[in-house]
Amino acid sequence: MNKANILVVDDDREIAELVGIRLEEEGYEVYQANNGIRALEIFDAEQIDLVILDIMMPGMDGNEVCNRIREKSTVPIIMLSAKDAEIDKVSSLYQGADDYVTKPFQQMELMARVKSQLRRSQSFSGTSTELSGVVDMPNLWMEKKTHQVKAYGKEVKLTPTEFDLLYLLASHPGQVFTTDEIFERVWKEKSFEMSNTVMVHIRRLRGKIEMDPRDAKIIKTVWGVGYKCD
Repeated sequence: MNKANILVVDDDREIAELVGIRLEEEGYEVYQANNGIRALEIFDAEQIDLVILDIMMPGMDGNEVCNRIREKSTVPIIMLSAKDAEIDKVSSLYQGADDYVTKPFQQMELMARVKSQLRRSQSFSGTSTELSGVVDMPNLWMEKKTHQVKAYGKEVKLTPTEFDLLYLLASHPGQVFTTDEIFERVWKEKSFEMSNTVMVHIRRLRGKIEMDPRDAKIIKTVWGVGYKCD
């Protein structure tokens, strides 16, 4: 795995420094910012591979920073927050975050999330040696090796997490996956009431690939069960 550049954004300097030290011990190059404006300046100036972003910051909060990054990049974003309310997680995911860790957190947990997102991102950028696979459906075409996606003949830009989720469904046409199954296979960890995480990503995907997200033709809901592509 190539050495990754990670941007840590938190107005709590102690937390930012502690996270930065641990990341450096893991071999990553670390950049730090203590507010949203500085974070965006660093992101524009450096080749950042992953962002760890606190939600609750004065001025420009983490959700706004996340939204601005998503306007120009699919880089993985892990949100941090002292809040544990489900609405905060959902809000962050709507802005385009890939994952969410609640403070206080164990450094080991955060490092596991970082490594998981970087593996997915490096596969997305074509550095993985994994064998390619092609999905060719009436309204959807995907190639795993290059992470190219076309919906209704038009190229679509997806984040690594969005690609993995869509590829899981599309490469198993007709098979229904529950939200728990999707979370465990895409996020590679046990699902503990993470259905909202999956539902938000499904909604974001539909907004990108469907002609009418309210009348989805590619990702179909099987009510009371889960989701499928066919």
